[in-house]
Formats: sequence, structure tokens, C-alpha cells
Amino acid sequence: MPKVRLGRFSLELPRNRVLRIGLGVALVIGGGVFGFLPILGYWMVPLGLLVLASDNAAIRRFNRRTGVAIVGWWRGRKARTRNGAA
Repeated sequence: MPKVRLGRFSLELPRNRVLRIGLGVALVIGGGVFGFLPILGYWMVPLGLLVLASDNAAIRRFNRRTGVAIVGWWRGRKARTRNGAA
């Protein structure tokens, strides 16, 4: 059964591939359309990309590269603030 893992949390996805793709697309589109709302916000877009990554290698590579870039940026930012540069 496919799962989405976010740190120590995991969420099971539907077994049906069409439902997973539909759910991922709905989350991405819904996050873009309803992003300005407090509850239905932009958090839906990355979650939709994670759901879509279970079936699509290109999105899986995009998620991995984005994650590596964000971690590198964060570590560099922390190193700069430790050295006294803002």
C-alpha cells in the first residue's frame, strides 16, 4: 500500500492509482485556488505533490531536488547567522 511520509508521520494512500492521481491533482489545484483562505491554504500544494510523487517519477525527482535545495539553503543560513553575518 502506498504511503506518504512526512518526518515521523505517515499517511496511507488509496490503493487505486486513479484515485491517488485524482487526489493529488485536486490538492494541487485546490491549494492554488483556495490558497488565500486560512484553513484551505497553500499547504495543499506540497501535499498534493507528495501524493502525485507516488506514481510519477518526474514529480518524485522534483520533490527530491527541491528538498535538497531547501536543506542546503537552511544549513547555509544557519551557518551565516552563527558566524555573525545577518
